Amino acid sequence: TFIVATFVLVSVHGASCRMLAADAGKERYVRADLSQLTGCRRGQNQAGLASLKRYLNHFGYLDSEGADEFSDEFNEDLEAALRTYQLNFNLNTSGVLDEPTVQKLIQPRCGVSDIVNGTNLMKSGRHRHIPGVGHFVMHYAFFAGMPRWPDSQRNLKYTFSTDNQQYGAEQLRSVFSAAFAKWAAVSPFQFAEASDGEVADLELAFYSGDHGDGRPFDGPGTVLAHAFAPTNGRLHFDADEAWLPDATGTNGMDLESVAVHEIGHLLGLGHSADINAIMYPSIGAGVRKVDPNSDDVQGIQVLYGSK
Repeated sequence: TFIVATFVLVSVHGASCRMLAADAGKERYVRADLSQLTGCRRGQNQAGLASLKRYLNHFGYLDSEGADEFSDEFNEDLEAALRTYQLNFNLNTSGVLDEPTVQKLIQPRCGVSDIVNGTNLMKSGRHRHIPGVGHFVMHYAFFAGMPRWPDSQRNLKYTFSTDNQQYGAEQLRSVFSAAFAKWAAVSPFQFAEASDGEVADLELAFYSGDHGDGRPFDGPGTVLAHAFAPTNGRLHFDADEAWLPDATGTNGMDLESVAVHEIGHLLGLGHSADINAIMYPSIGAGVRKVDPNSDDVQGIQVLYGSK
């Protein structure tokens, strides 16, 4: 069974809870238009809430309603799901779609579930006491079952797919070499590009739309990238996104930042509740975050040991 992590962005612009026009082309959670839902609360029935429910269902916060489609009713289950979401992201646990909650919902984020089989991975903090230093809570997490690369594979080779490649080869090599180096510096792994004819452990590719893995990309501003847990080795980026080698202060997405996060998934890391961690689920446009912090380092070294 493949486990996949996916970056997504949900579009939101509004300020009050008003009716939305139905749009059959935007039924999946990645196309949910939450622009008119700010301020919505339990007891209301508003078009657009079904899309929010699909979003929360995908990330593990909400069970299905026993039918093919979710309803637009703001019911007790949705309120409880929002409270858990707010708890995970250190927001006011009101169960209301307030502005801070909406702003967090619209950030680009990785699509792997925060809650798996009822276990809230983002709140599974691990307590650690260092004598003479203090007490810490580590927030790193792993995929279900803790899949990892076998001990015999610490020198991983990667390759770039030639299909739908939209970017210069040398620029890509530079960005990904830097991204892999971030993990090599804090783990026992070494990474190198596979030579012609050499079997690669990891495949990196840019695709548009349906590309054969059951996780089609949706064009600009929605799904950004996805990666599979060990030892699948696939990492895919949406070729239609506004990728930049360094997106600092722009409206683009920072390719190296997303690559470092997704490589963490390739190695077996799940999401961290530490907002400063590489493995935190969300990243905004124009944000550059490429250095694993102590939480990321602790997580990768629990899986594989120190460098």
